[in-house]
Amino acid sequence: METNDEAVWGTLGDRTRRSIVLLLADGPSPVGKLADALPVSRPAVSQHLKVLKDAGLVDEEAEGTRRIYRLNEVGMLALRDQLDTFWNRTLGTFRDIAQQPEERHEPDR
Repeated sequence: METNDEAVWGTLGDRTRRSIVLLLADGPSPVGKLADALPVSRPAVSQHLKVLKDAGLVDEEAEGTRRIYRLNEVGMLALRDQLDTFWNRTLGTFRDIAQQPEERHEPDR
């Protein structure tokens, strides 16, 4: 599944979804374990996981009667690439501005 840049950033705009991503960075987890670590209900965590899955950031796998969730490697690499691109452009622009010769202005009288 490909990620959609806007969907990914919109998805991560929610604090609970960011928390879920951070929890899943520690390793795969079932919904119940995620819900235990968050101040929201299990059904709410399931809804957030669906949004993360639709954005291409999370995958699920059936393990018996449980669903185990993990970060989607391709989605996370795409997110990392977007962040790298943003910071490379931003820092490059800052470097260019910092290296410009200082313009001398006469004070207004």
